[in-house]
Amino acid sequence: MVTKEQLASIFHDADKSDLNEICEPLNAAMKEFGIDTPLRQAMFLAQCGHESGNFSTVEENLNYRAETLLKIFPKYYKTLAEAMAHAKKPELIANHVYSSRMGNGNEASGDGYRYRGRGLIQLTGNDNYTACGKALNVDLHKTPDYLETAEGASRSAAWFWSHNGLNKFADAGDIVGCTKRVNGGTNGLEDRTIHYNAARKVLG
Repeated sequence: MVTKEQLASIFHDADKSDLNEICEPLNAAMKEFGIDTPLRQAMFLAQCGHESGNFSTVEENLNYRAETLLKIFPKYYKTLAEAMAHAKKPELIANHVYSSRMGNGNEASGDGYRYRGRGLIQLTGNDNYTACGKALNVDLHKTPDYLETAEGASRSAAWFWSHNGLNKFADAGDIVGCTKRVNGGTNGLEDRTIHYNAARKVLG
Protein backbone atom coordinates (compact mmCIF):
# COMPACT_ATOMS: atom_id res chain seq x y z
CA MET A 1 0.00 0.00 0.00
CA VAL A 2 1.20 3.48 -0.87
CA THR A 3 0.39 5.86 1.97
CA LYS A 4 -0.78 9.47 1.84
CA GLU A 5 2.50 10.46 3.45
CA GLN A 6 4.47 8.69 0.73
CA LEU A 7 2.45 10.40 -1.98
CA ALA A 8 3.13 13.76 -0.36
CA SER A 9 6.85 12.98 -0.29
CA ILE A 10 6.81 12.15 -4.00
CA PHE A 11 4.60 15.01 -5.16
CA HIS A 12 5.78 18.00 -3.15
CA ASP A 13 3.75 20.53 -5.14
CA ALA A 14 0.48 18.61 -5.06
CA ASP A 15 -2.51 19.78 -3.07
CA LYS A 16 -2.78 17.57 0.01
CA SER A 17 -6.54 17.29 -0.39
CA ASP A 18 -6.08 15.89 -3.92
CA LEU A 19 -3.61 13.31 -2.62
CA ASN A 20 -5.87 12.36 0.27
CA GLU A 21 -8.80 11.85 -2.11
CA ILE A 22 -6.88 9.77 -4.65
CA CYS A 23 -4.77 7.61 -2.33
CA GLU A 24 -7.26 4.83 -1.56
CA PRO A 25 -8.64 4.56 -5.12
CA LEU A 26 -5.09 4.49 -6.49
CA ASN A 27 -4.14 1.62 -4.23
CA ALA A 28 -7.28 -0.31 -5.13
CA ALA A 29 -6.69 0.21 -8.86
CA MET A 30 -3.04 -0.84 -8.67
CA LYS A 31 -4.07 -4.01 -6.84
CA GLU A 32 -6.85 -4.73 -9.35
CA PHE A 33 -4.53 -4.50 -12.36
CA GLY A 34 -1.31 -6.02 -11.05
CA ILE A 35 0.76 -2.89 -10.52
CA ASP A 36 2.16 -4.66 -7.54
CA THR A 37 5.88 -4.02 -7.06
CA PRO A 38 7.73 -0.85 -5.99
CA LEU A 39 9.20 -0.51 -9.51
CA ARG A 40 5.79 -0.75 -11.15
CA GLN A 41 4.15 1.56 -8.65
CA ALA A 42 6.90 4.16 -8.97
CA MET A 43 6.53 4.29 -12.75
CA PHE A 44 2.74 4.28 -12.61
CA LEU A 45 2.60 7.08 -10.04
CA ALA A 46 5.12 9.19 -11.95
CA GLN A 47 3.17 8.90 -15.19
CA CYS A 48 -0.22 9.48 -13.55
CA GLY A 49 1.10 12.41 -11.56
CA HIS A 50 2.42 14.16 -14.62
CA GLU A 51 -0.58 13.44 -16.83
CA SER A 52 -3.01 14.75 -14.21
CA GLY A 53 -1.07 17.80 -13.06
CA ASN A 54 -0.17 16.25 -9.70
CA PHE A 55 -3.63 14.66 -9.43
CA SER A 56 -5.38 18.01 -9.77
CA THR A 57 -7.28 17.37 -13.00
CA VAL A 58 -8.99 14.36 -14.55
CA GLU A 59 -10.42 16.02 -17.67
CA GLU A 60 -8.53 17.10 -20.76
CA ASN A 61 -7.99 20.86 -20.92
CA LEU A 62 -8.84 21.93 -24.45
CA ASN A 63 -9.17 25.66 -23.80
CA TYR A 64 -6.34 26.54 -26.20
CA ARG A 65 -5.38 29.82 -27.83
CA ALA A 66 -4.94 29.84 -31.61
CA GLU A 67 -1.14 29.88 -31.40
CA THR A 68 -1.20 26.87 -29.12
CA LEU A 69 -3.49 24.94 -31.47
CA LEU A 70 -1.03 25.48 -34.31
CA LYS A 71 1.77 24.12 -32.14
CA ILE A 72 -0.01 21.15 -30.58
CA PHE A 73 -2.23 20.08 -33.49
CA PRO A 74 -0.36 21.13 -36.65
CA LYS A 75 -1.94 18.25 -38.58
CA TYR A 76 -5.43 19.60 -37.90
CA TYR A 77 -4.81 23.35 -37.87
CA LYS A 78 -2.69 24.43 -40.80
CA THR A 79 -3.44 28.16 -40.82
CA LEU A 80 -3.88 30.82 -38.18
CA ALA A 81 -7.36 31.56 -39.50
CA GLU A 82 -8.44 27.95 -38.93
CA ALA A 83 -7.03 28.00 -35.43
CA MET A 84 -8.63 31.35 -34.58
CA ALA A 85 -12.05 30.00 -35.55
CA HIS A 86 -11.79 27.35 -32.80
CA ALA A 87 -9.59 29.13 -30.24
CA LYS A 88 -10.85 28.92 -26.65
CA LYS A 89 -13.76 26.69 -27.76
CA PRO A 90 -13.03 23.24 -26.25
CA GLU A 91 -16.02 21.47 -27.79
CA LEU A 92 -15.19 22.64 -31.31
CA ILE A 93 -11.53 21.73 -30.84
CA ALA A 94 -12.24 18.21 -29.59
CA ASN A 95 -14.79 17.49 -32.28
CA HIS A 96 -12.34 18.66 -34.93
CA VAL A 97 -9.11 16.96 -33.85
CA TYR A 98 -10.66 13.69 -32.64
CA SER A 99 -13.18 13.19 -35.45
CA SER A 100 -13.23 10.04 -37.59
CA ARG A 101 -10.57 8.22 -35.60
CA MET A 102 -10.30 6.13 -32.43
CA GLY A 103 -13.78 4.83 -33.22
CA ASN A 104 -15.29 8.32 -33.23
CA GLY A 105 -17.81 9.53 -35.79
CA ASN A 106 -17.32 12.59 -37.94
CA GLU A 107 -17.00 16.12 -36.65
CA ALA A 108 -20.76 16.70 -36.62
CA SER A 109 -21.35 13.61 -34.45
CA GLY A 110 -19.91 15.29 -31.36
CA ASP A 111 -17.97 12.15 -30.49
CA GLY A 112 -14.68 14.03 -30.23
CA TYR A 113 -15.89 16.05 -27.27
CA ARG A 114 -18.09 13.28 -25.88
CA TYR A 115 -15.09 10.95 -25.69
CA ARG A 116 -12.45 13.53 -24.83
CA GLY A 117 -9.61 12.70 -22.50
CA ARG A 118 -10.66 11.75 -18.98
CA GLY A 119 -8.98 9.99 -16.06
CA LEU A 120 -5.47 10.13 -14.61
CA ILE A 121 -4.02 8.84 -17.89
CA GLN A 122 -6.49 10.47 -20.16
CA LEU A 123 -8.70 7.90 -21.82
CA THR A 124 -9.65 9.25 -25.26
CA GLY A 125 -11.88 8.05 -28.07
CA ASN A 126 -14.92 5.81 -28.45
CA ASP A 127 -12.86 2.63 -28.90
CA ASN A 128 -11.00 3.17 -25.64
CA TYR A 129 -14.19 4.07 -23.77
CA THR A 130 -15.77 0.85 -25.04
CA ALA A 131 -12.83 -1.42 -24.17
CA CYS A 132 -12.19 0.19 -20.80
CA GLY A 133 -15.86 0.18 -19.86
CA LYS A 134 -16.10 -3.52 -20.64
CA ALA A 135 -13.08 -4.26 -18.46
CA LEU A 136 -14.35 -2.12 -15.58
CA ASN A 137 -17.96 -3.34 -15.96
CA VAL A 138 -19.13 0.24 -16.33
CA ASP A 139 -21.03 1.66 -19.32
CA LEU A 140 -18.79 4.63 -20.07
CA HIS A 141 -21.01 5.70 -22.96
CA LYS A 142 -23.91 6.29 -20.59
CA THR A 143 -21.81 7.45 -17.63
CA PRO A 144 -18.59 9.02 -18.98
CA ASP A 145 -18.40 11.21 -15.86
CA TYR A 146 -17.39 8.08 -13.93
CA LEU A 147 -13.92 8.68 -15.34
CA GLU A 148 -13.79 12.00 -13.51
CA THR A 149 -14.36 10.41 -10.11
CA ALA A 150 -11.33 9.39 -8.04
CA GLU A 151 -12.27 5.73 -8.45
CA GLY A 152 -12.94 5.92 -12.18
CA ALA A 153 -9.90 8.07 -12.90
CA SER A 154 -7.66 5.59 -11.06
CA ARG A 155 -9.19 2.41 -12.45
CA SER A 156 -9.17 3.66 -16.05
CA ALA A 157 -5.50 4.62 -15.72
CA ALA A 158 -4.62 1.21 -14.30
CA TRP A 159 -6.63 -0.48 -17.06
CA PHE A 160 -4.77 1.56 -19.70
CA TRP A 161 -1.51 0.53 -18.04
CA SER A 162 -2.38 -3.15 -18.11
CA HIS A 163 -3.99 -3.05 -21.55
CA ASN A 164 -0.84 -1.53 -23.04
CA GLY A 165 1.61 -3.83 -21.23
CA LEU A 166 3.35 -1.01 -19.40
CA ASN A 167 4.58 -3.17 -16.52
CA LYS A 168 7.34 -4.42 -18.84
CA PHE A 169 8.70 -0.88 -19.13
CA ALA A 170 8.39 -0.39 -15.39
CA ASP A 171 10.16 -3.67 -14.64
CA ALA A 172 13.04 -2.55 -16.87
CA GLY A 173 13.14 0.97 -15.44
CA ASP A 174 12.55 2.29 -18.97
CA ILE A 175 10.91 5.65 -18.38
CA VAL A 176 11.51 6.84 -21.95
CA GLY A 177 9.78 3.80 -23.46
CA CYS A 178 6.93 4.07 -20.98
CA THR A 179 6.48 7.79 -21.62
CA LYS A 180 6.33 7.23 -25.38
CA ARG A 181 3.60 4.63 -24.90
CA VAL A 182 1.61 6.88 -22.56
CA ASN A 183 2.15 10.19 -24.30
CA GLY A 184 2.91 9.29 -27.90
CA GLY A 185 6.20 11.16 -27.50
CA THR A 186 8.42 12.36 -24.70
CA ASN A 187 6.55 15.49 -23.59
CA GLY A 188 7.18 16.21 -19.93
CA LEU A 189 9.94 13.61 -19.64
CA GLU A 190 11.93 15.72 -17.19
CA ASP A 191 8.99 16.11 -14.82
CA ARG A 192 8.09 12.44 -15.11
CA THR A 193 11.68 11.48 -14.33
CA ILE A 194 11.80 13.71 -11.26
CA HIS A 195 8.65 12.06 -9.88
CA TYR A 196 9.88 8.59 -10.84
CA ASN A 197 13.20 9.05 -9.02
CA ALA A 198 11.40 10.41 -5.98
CA ALA A 199 9.00 7.47 -5.99
CA ARG A 200 11.84 4.98 -6.31
CA LYS A 201 13.48 6.52 -3.25
CA VAL A 202 10.28 6.70 -1.20
CA LEU A 203 8.92 3.26 -2.10
CA GLY A 204 12.26 1.44 -1.92
